[in-house]
Amino acid sequence: MNNVVLCIVTLVVLTQAIASEELGFVSLFDGKTLQGWVHVGAEKNGYLIKKEMLISPAEENGNLFTKKEYSNFILRFEFCMEEGANNGVGIRAPLRKDVHLTGIEIQILDDQAARYRGALKPAQYHGSVYGAVPARPGFLRKPGEWNEQEITANGRRIKVVLNGTTILDADLNSVQDPQILEAHPGLQRSRGHIGFLGHGSKVAFRNIRIKELP
Repeated sequence: MNNVVLCIVTLVVLTQAIASEELGFVSLFDGKTLQGWVHVGAEKNGYLIKKEMLISPAEENGNLFTKKEYSNFILRFEFCMEEGANNGVGIRAPLRKDVHLTGIEIQILDDQAARYRGALKPAQYHGSVYGAVPARPGFLRKPGEWNEQEITANGRRIKVVLNGTTILDADLNSVQDPQILEAHPGLQRSRGHIGFLGHGSKVAFRNIRIKELP
């Protein structure tokens, strides 16, 4: 039984119930359909729904975006990965496959897996603004266990809290390296879609909810 299956058979907490207990938060995923979402990328093997989980399968799966655009917000969700899994959360993103460049990608990665040892740059670890701002490593739970993550985008400040610990709190204006700015024009975006960015590995998501900020 692989790690993502282990995630799926654990206790399911209904998305709607979670969101209703958090003032101002609304659910982005009803647990049954992809209403409010649009798929960009691979035509086959897109994101799946199983037992109120949104599943990124191991096949090439493209990106899944909210139809609605957001500017300033707090995004909360839970995720569970197989060993070595790679995904990402696109924020303020265009409806494209290359969100790591044209939008802002918050890395989702089992960065302690053997395949990545010695191979990652600082801004490729889990929770980083991909390619631009590194996050603090070491706060992920083991593959097969659920993690809770919160991403706040408020103006130029991006904050990531993983399992109760702030692993990134950055002002995007602090990114001054000309090479990074040229390679990542999406860092300048102030509005766009939220998406899950598939990289051909199994990741499960649940309890996806958002609170828009002024």
